[in-house]
Amino acid sequence: MTVSLQKGQKISLSKEGGGALTRVTMGLGWDAIKSKGFLGFGGKTESVDLDASVVMFDESNRPVDTVWFRQLKSKDGSVVHTGDNRTGAGDGDDEQINVDLSAVPGNVKSLVFTVNSFTGQNFSQVQNAYCRLLDASGNKEVARYDLSVQGAHTAQVMAKLYRHNGEWKMHAIGENASGRTFDDLMPSITPHL
Repeated sequence: MTVSLQKGQKISLSKEGGGALTRVTMGLGWDAIKSKGFLGFGGKTESVDLDASVVMFDESNRPVDTVWFRQLKSKDGSVVHTGDNRTGAGDGDDEQINVDLSAVPGNVKSLVFTVNSFTGQNFSQVQNAYCRLLDASGNKEVARYDLSVQGAHTAQVMAKLYRHNGEWKMHAIGENASGRTFDDLMPSITPHL
């Protein structure tokens, strides 16, 4: 059962049949901007480069590692980005970040996922943009967040996975922000740690 995420919502990352999720995937998808030409002829497509990133924080809320289009794998190997899509072309997820929660080092308290428009379009211009969390063991969607209806900003602090009493939980942050990379979003991330 998919949960349509609302800003501030928290969910447990437990499987329906019991047990905790050990592998999750954050998927990001969108479509290029299509404009119609005169009388419906000669339309064009404008590429959109949205980027998915994750920042790993320790108990003191200091960043210990980052996975994004310039570093596709965490130093410990527990988090892997599938690669940078610069156009939004194709169906399904355009970018994915795979996380092996059982391999995330013990000093990492939280993982914060962000989305930003590297090319500068705001989300009101980007069509069919979404972010979702999957149980990677069966590619079953656990939660989804619709970005296209969010308004005229260029980034969003999407969600935080965090350790609580020995299990991983998810907090849907949904904080609108501006910036081209995760680094620009750090002032918006910090209050949610």
